[in-house]
Amino acid sequence: MSQHLTLDVSGPLAVITYNRPEKLNAMTPEMALMLEEAVARCNREDAIRVVILTGTGKAFCAGSDIALLDSYATPWAFRNRTEYCDILRALQKPSIAAINGYAFGGGLEMAMSCDIRIASANARLGAPEIKLGWIGGGGMTAHLARSIGPSNAAMMVMTGEPVTAQQAQAWGLVSDVTEPEGLDARAREIAGQIAARAPIAAETAKANLHAAFNMPLEQAVAYERDLQTICFATQDANEGRAAFAERRMPDFVKR
Repeated sequence: MSQHLTLDVSGPLAVITYNRPEKLNAMTPEMALMLEEAVARCNREDAIRVVILTGTGKAFCAGSDIALLDSYATPWAFRNRTEYCDILRALQKPSIAAINGYAFGGGLEMAMSCDIRIASANARLGAPEIKLGWIGGGGMTAHLARSIGPSNAAMMVMTGEPVTAQQAQAWGLVSDVTEPEGLDARAREIAGQIAARAPIAAETAKANLHAAFNMPLEQAVAYERDLQTICFATQDANEGRAAFAERRMPDFVKR
């Protein structure tokens, strides 16, 4: 990993940290490649069950480093860049965005590409691209419309003004708001709860949630039932039933 992006793995938990605080953790092409490597490792290693994404300093991530956007040779090269939000959406493990400060532009898009979002009380979330003459391209409008509804999404993408963590929670954009000093502990608490569950079922639940947004209701229910059947046939499901009958904690091994 680069000094601007770190990956720390401890047991079932992986923490990806943006570490460019002097630039509010703004993303560079090199950081996108490092993120791609980190996500590939998290997908590859069965021991990793949950991923936390966060940043150092005053920001979660302020999006792309605007000073570097003119480095693309053509608009087509810009269109076909390594897109960090696409990378995060390829993460197979459950993910938690711990939003410790500013989450603007691509930073907000990356947070919305995670499964669960929690924020510190001083966090600010925004889609400021319109102030510079463009709109988000990493799923901003689609994610916001699904998360907070079309009118609230329009407020954010058309004004470019940020919202507080408290407003984001009221709209359903984040699930929990904590004091800044408690954010890491809260993220790890949620990660620990997920890591204790059957990992195949957790990854299947993630895939099922994503599919549910793209299917008519009857198809989504049928797909869910198929995924349930796959989970039911695993060794972990047998262990879960045995542990329930024996009144003990299950020992899930991803089999």
